[in-house]
Amino acid sequence: MPPTDASADTGPSPSVPAGAGTEDTLELRLPEELFTPLRPDEPVTGGRRRDGGADDDLLDTVAGWCPATTPLGSFRLVPVQVERDRELISRWMNDPAVAAFWELAGPASVTDAHLRAQLDADGRSVPCLGVLGTTPVSYFEIYRADLDPLARHYPARPHDTGVHLLIGGVADRGRGVGTALLRAVSDLVLDNRPRCGRVIAEPDLRNTPSVSAFLSAGFRFSAELDLPDKRAALMIRDRTLRHLL
Repeated sequence: MPPTDASADTGPSPSVPAGAGTEDTLELRLPEELFTPLRPDEPVTGGRRRDGGADDDLLDTVAGWCPATTPLGSFRLVPVQVERDRELISRWMNDPAVAAFWELAGPASVTDAHLRAQLDADGRSVPCLGVLGTTPVSYFEIYRADLDPLARHYPARPHDTGVHLLIGGVADRGRGVGTALLRAVSDLVLDNRPRCGRVIAEPDLRNTPSVSAFLSAGFRFSAELDLPDKRAALMIRDRTLRHLL
């Protein structure tokens, strides 16, 4: 279970798109075809069936979720393609602030193995770039918490959906970006997964900026969890409370 977020933040949302002026995020622009809805018969990866056709995957087709409107601009989740995204994500993983919690620093092969382990599995975890406009600014993992080893450590419910997050650019931290994107992603989960009653996260208790960002994004603190690799804060955003918090 990787950590939820090594660099989420609180504070007022910026008035300009996140990622402007940062080396980490400006090097990669995603092509327009990624923002075109996929044809029903188009083979894809990242949580959808690779042979195309009717889709009943474990995470309700993350690749087909529409963009969300945020105070920072249009945001969407784009499932990772290893060859395209490995170097960018690896660079983020080697940032000391990220590496302290994700523990995936090292050559690009470390990131490659982490991504392929999800993409080659049964679709219970989908690694994604978080994209503002056409600029990748974050990395998310959307996963079935009820099918994850995490479920052994809390009273899981069917279709509980978990999120892990890191903010890529240093300049995007401490400006409310993490809070805005966490709210957007949890809304996307609840809007696109009608069977999911709540979104789950388990940031390291030592990562106080991350815990604060989840609280500001409408999550509530539920419990402390003793996990194999950390002591975590169980954060929950309930469908029934989403418009109140």
